[in-house]
Amino acid sequence: MAVPVRTTLASAVSVDDKSIVVASANSFASGKVIDVDGEQMEVIKGYVSGTTIPVLRGRGGTKTFAHPRGAGVVFALAEEYPQPGAGGFPVNWPNMRTRYITSYTADGAIALPVPGTDAIAMLNGTVQWDMTVAAPTLDLDGCILYVIGNGKSAHTVTIAGGLGAARSGYTVATFLTGSQMCLVLMAANGAWVPCPGPFSGTLTAVLIAVA
Repeated sequence: MAVPVRTTLASAVSVDDKSIVVASANSFASGKVIDVDGEQMEVIKGYVSGTTIPVLRGRGGTKTFAHPRGAGVVFALAEEYPQPGAGGFPVNWPNMRTRYITSYTADGAIALPVPGTDAIAMLNGTVQWDMTVAAPTLDLDGCILYVIGNGKSAHTVTIAGGLGAARSGYTVATFLTGSQMCLVLMAANGAWVPCPGPFSGTLTAVLIAVA
């Protein structure tokens, strides 16, 4: 199996667009499947070259939605994605919670999960973004919000009400610049509760500062 290739969107994509523009089109070819924040797209027949890629949206049963400039684009051959089982019968996957991915390439508010789902907020690039997270509503109890910095930047995340409802003093999480980081929050009784990682040893370069 070939190793998937990654690039980024060079311009935003609306929910109705029939093509995407990427920063690099190396290895793109007709029939390849593209994943942009969980939406799968297929490069249509007739594509030869260029950074404007004509695509079929919402493949593999995924949802079609808008994507911002800078969102990650991962692509591989169609046969390298999960396929139906032998004889054409569909594969029965375990029942799992839905998890949506949203890319961010500017300062602003992080969208909360839809009740009954989890959400990934992908902070793209190496520029620092200053983000905010509203307090969860009570119907979000048990929902998880993952805030991921996919570049080594000192992003800040201001949490309304403070981590664990601690109010002042526990409202701003600051990522370090030395590594890619993830802040995991679970909604409980109207507050975001931080989920600590099971780590030990030297963690200086991978700890998120809270103030």
